[in-house]
Amino acid sequence: IWFIFPRLNNFSFWLLIPSLILMMLNMFLNNNINTGWTLYPPLINQNYISLNFIIFSLHLNGISSIFSSINFISSIFIINNNNFLLNNLSLYIWSIIITTILLIISIPVLSSAITMIILDNNLNMNFFNPMGNGNPILYQHLFWFFGHPEVYIL
Repeated sequence: IWFIFPRLNNFSFWLLIPSLILMMLNMFLNNNINTGWTLYPPLINQNYISLNFIIFSLHLNGISSIFSSINFISSIFIINNNNFLLNNLSLYIWSIIITTILLIISIPVLSSAITMIILDNNLNMNFFNPMGNGNPILYQHLFWFFGHPEVYIL
């Protein structure tokens, strides 16, 4: 497939390398985190540098996914502009359009949720701490707003 923005595609690929390095660097630190795969706030109230590495890695991965999604959806709409009828598109193209729309909608919600985690841990904000009028259920809602579409993306 030919992309409309090849440099954006290249940049999104090269963002995955630092993301992978940060994730691998986390394994070599002595203070590993025990948060599970969902990073729920009662488990993430540990102020470790490895948590920051994981969250920054997830941010880079999310930015890469959004750039790739923008590239896919713009390529589909611009290349098919001459004979663009929605009924004439193949099922594969429809699946790419729906997947990219789901990614563009759900990734920023996860990014905002994990940004709140970093702000909670490093700057003593109280987004999820009930003692500071925070809501511990807020992260669950934000994560599952990302998690439910992610099932269909994968």
